[in-house]
Amino acid sequence: MDLLNELNAAQRQAVEALDGPVLVLAGPGSGKTRVLTYRVAYLVRECGINPYNIMAVTFTNKAAREMRNRLDNLIGARHLQQLTIGTFHAICARLLRREAKVIGFPPNFVIYDRADQLGLVRQALKELDLDEKMYRPAAIQGAISKAKRSLLTPEEYNPPSYWHEVAGRAYARYQQLLRANSALDFDDLLMYAVRLLYEHNRILQRYQERYVYVLVDEFQDTDSAQYQLVRLLTAKRGNLFAVGDEDQSIYGWRGADFRNVRRFRDDYPKAQVMLLEQNYRSTQNILEAARHVISHNTLRTDKRLWTTNDHGLPITVYEAYDEQEEAEYVVSEVEKLVAEGHCRLRDCAIMYRTNAQSRVIEDAFVRHGLPYKLVGATRFYERREIKDALAYLRLIHNPYDDVSLKRILNVPPRGIGDRTERALAAWAAKKSVPLYTALQLLKDAPEKRDAARGKKDEATNAISLVSPFDTRSSRVLLALLTLLDRWIAARSDSSVLELLDRVLADSGYDDYVRDGTDEGQDRWENIQELRTVAREYSDLPVDTALTTFLEDVALVSDVDNLRDEVDAATLLTLHMAKGLEFGGVFIAGLEEGVLPHSRSMGEPEEMEEERRLCYVGMTRAKERLYLVHTFRRTRFGTQELSQPSRFLRDIPSRLTKGKQARAPARRKTTLERTRQRAPCSFAPGDRVQHPQFGEGVVVSSQARGGDEELIVAFAGKAGIKRLMASFAGIKRTARPQ
Repeated sequence: MDLLNELNAAQRQAVEALDGPVLVLAGPGSGKTRVLTYRVAYLVRECGINPYNIMAVTFTNKAAREMRNRLDNLIGARHLQQLTIGTFHAICARLLRREAKVIGFPPNFVIYDRADQLGLVRQALKELDLDEKMYRPAAIQGAISKAKRSLLTPEEYNPPSYWHEVAGRAYARYQQLLRANSALDFDDLLMYAVRLLYEHNRILQRYQERYVYVLVDEFQDTDSAQYQLVRLLTAKRGNLFAVGDEDQSIYGWRGADFRNVRRFRDDYPKAQVMLLEQNYRSTQNILEAARHVISHNTLRTDKRLWTTNDHGLPITVYEAYDEQEEAEYVVSEVEKLVAEGHCRLRDCAIMYRTNAQSRVIEDAFVRHGLPYKLVGATRFYERREIKDALAYLRLIHNPYDDVSLKRILNVPPRGIGDRTERALAAWAAKKSVPLYTALQLLKDAPEKRDAARGKKDEATNAISLVSPFDTRSSRVLLALLTLLDRWIAARSDSSVLELLDRVLADSGYDDYVRDGTDEGQDRWENIQELRTVAREYSDLPVDTALTTFLEDVALVSDVDNLRDEVDAATLLTLHMAKGLEFGGVFIAGLEEGVLPHSRSMGEPEEMEEERRLCYVGMTRAKERLYLVHTFRRTRFGTQELSQPSRFLRDIPSRLTKGKQARAPARRKTTLERTRQRAPCSFAPGDRVQHPQFGEGVVVSSQARGGDEELIVAFAGKAGIKRLMASFAGIKRTARPQ
């Protein structure tokens, strides 16, 4: 098979660019995954590059799996095993396990997910005697995460305000607690890896020698730490192959910086820059409409996507009366498309700006009896029963993980109450040891006390080992220790599935979840799904299988769990839609204040990200695209008139066909008369000044009873206010650009 014959001219040019930095700006549906995959295969098959010297970085585990599957067919399993392919976090985790001694952690450190991190932040705040109502754990965690993405340690953290000074103190204690638990969080994986390479030149040189070619997917979504990592690894040879698209950068809220695309050009002035503009996914009408939306952004490289596909159907722009009718229209259209054989349910997606919009759409699917899957709801690995089972496995992996031990101490109930748990924690703290070590001391105390009888000095030492627990509490704690030690001993010759089954049976957790209720049945079925996941690791060596399993489930994402074989419509936020494609796409809520979101009003950079978000949603569609907005929508507890999104106005009418819902005549006529009687003088996006609340941005405006009712988002504590223009004394200071 001739690799290059499988590519178009632009893709082939990118694949053949062998040495030096290469930046590929790839529009949606242009085959960037194919380019990355064939580039790796070309290096190995045609150029004779040792696969051991190649690193390919993806942004999701799903993308990494897909790349591995494709490369298995292109270069074979033997070469594939030598490649380094994975997400930034997974690759950094492996690097840090190899260099664990240098950073002062054991190689079997655990990775804490968001829920674990929040628990530890709460503990830090409690120990610092800080009120959670004043210093919300989620906000503190966000500040810590932002500092780590900027590669700032607690000592380097420079607080701009008193609140941030408190966050800095919590950050310091949080890091101490992580280290005490032999744990790292997601951001630590990047921060420790980058700092390790910065501070240890010998280690940096070793990895620079190993990774001769580095390829990075979704480059526009890299943050500062990730960019620094690839800069360090490629500093010696400059063989960095980056694929990205500024127009699809939609994760600024979690640290992604699309400016890294431009930074690449500044840092590598001799880089080859290539455009992939041929689209293999969408019709020409969809591409042209999306181009008109995104072309209003200024911080981008212009691309003109084209396709050999037909012009296709016009884009449907539908005005529903309200969100209930919007949902009914969407689900009815889905039902119609399926009934007429245009597509299957699984090929239909309903996208929206915020999760709150999904409720009425879900209700409509239920009313119609159509199956759907919700991406972005409670994640599988964050469900209580799954976290319980994983906590047991994490203890087998690392028994000194206090967070996991606390979680399962009395789950299922084994007679260990809050008083006993507090006493165990206090005793461990007094001894300056982890909880597992405290349990071991509890086991050893009677033997040492008996051996020390008659020997004054040894008796004194033994007395200090005497536990604070009564006989019953000691018995149940030691029974748990016996189970833990039995499972730890079994790890050396057991698969992940066998260990999980041992835990479920020996602990009684299997019977605990199957309590005869519908909820219990759901929890038991979730446990069975976890067993299915564990079974996938049965072919790995037993000495690495559990580590790999725990690492993978800690880094998994919602989109990774999206299963193609389920015939159900997909409901998801626009942020979750990246990298997916569907025959029919419905985007709901295309109104000012919804999409674009009210928070972006008056903020040019945020408005550009909203525009990119809309662009990403539109370009998920292959054949049919529906853009839906409402005449009125319930917001802030009351129904308000809606204004169609500015993004709809950007699309030429020749590309669309419109439909309009009919509301009850009396209600509609009354509203229309009001609008005619009192035209609005303010528009969404207007910057205004209020004598009491200060500066703000108009979210919506509507005529009401000869006056004008405004909803304004003010800065600071004032927040969202509803005002009547004639009484508010409000003045416009600027119109939107």
